[in-house]
Amino acid sequence: MLLAVLFSCTKASLNYAENGNWVGRATFSGIAMGAGASFVVGNNAYVGTGINPLTPHVKLQTMFQYTAAIIPSKAYGYDSAYGSWAQVGAFPGQGRSDAVGFTIGNTGYIGSGLANDGATALADFYAYNAGANTWSEIDSIHNADSSYPRFDAVAFGFDTTAYVLTGTNNLYYFADIWRYSPTTNTWIEQSYPFPGSPRSGATTFLYKDQGYILTGYTPGSSTATGNLAYDFWRFTPMSDTSTQSWYRLRDIYNTSGQAYDDSYTDIERQNAVSFLILGQPSGDKGYITLGAANGIDVTYTWEYTFSTDLWNEKTPYESTARTGAVGWTLTGNVPSTAGVATTRGFVATGLNQGSTAAFSDCEEFFPNQVYNQYD
Repeated sequence: MLLAVLFSCTKASLNYAENGNWVGRATFSGIAMGAGASFVVGNNAYVGTGINPLTPHVKLQTMFQYTAAIIPSKAYGYDSAYGSWAQVGAFPGQGRSDAVGFTIGNTGYIGSGLANDGATALADFYAYNAGANTWSEIDSIHNADSSYPRFDAVAFGFDTTAYVLTGTNNLYYFADIWRYSPTTNTWIEQSYPFPGSPRSGATTFLYKDQGYILTGYTPGSSTATGNLAYDFWRFTPMSDTSTQSWYRLRDIYNTSGQAYDDSYTDIERQNAVSFLILGQPSGDKGYITLGAANGIDVTYTWEYTFSTDLWNEKTPYESTARTGAVGWTLTGNVPSTAGVATTRGFVATGLNQGSTAAFSDCEEFFPNQVYNQYD
């Protein structure tokens, strides 16, 4: 019971040594849901699919666009930039949860996931043309011999290609990597697997044309505690796809004999969300928040500094702890003391443990603001 209380506290009930502030934004205008997918096109976020706990065997196909409002330049104007949601063309495939979304150029993609029965993994993918508000089916994850369905996978979307990796089909956990090219409309399994342990429910950053993957559920791994992965990897795509580059970064758990990771006690989790806030005076940062650890939903928020490969704990997520939320990064419209463009990080939707309740709130994180419990 004590653990449950500690994990479920919100920012209004804690005495924070951390910094940063979560500010409420326009409420998601669809049905409260979780385990959805998202992507960003044209500096708008697109969120959809997922589970409505009131009808868990009828997964969602609806999609919504979030447009952020400009933040006023006055010092305390952050709370007036709520933004807006608008419904767009419905996802054309069968309804699903736990799918993966990514962007290549100006096109968004959603695919894989878990079907209505809650057991069948999917391999089909669809592309969204935001200008025309239309969807089209693309190649599914397969080779000449078999299909490779999965859910709770992750993706890296680059300028001309994307990679989908990890995930599970309820029987196996995967470390395979599939590369998609819109030019040929084909998925090709890469000859090199992900060098970390097979896992599901990981999260990613995409920064300076490199992909970062961390966290996730990885049963029986030697690089995990309580089956939660603590290895952290950076991926660099190469023109020669047979020689892709992986580099292991510092672990997100206290595994070294040095002092820098002594406080790394609650970064590990599964089904976290992540986003970037770039152009800060202290450098470019990545953030993870929410998710589940050992069967308990968490709100712990951590900041990653790309230049130092170090983590710093920030103010926990403001609202109810949850899993299966979505996070995204948008650019611009933020006053910066450094006088440079800054990106913005958002989190929305989600489910509680057991998927009996869903959420429709949306929050934006300001890592350098003083905590304010009233916004």
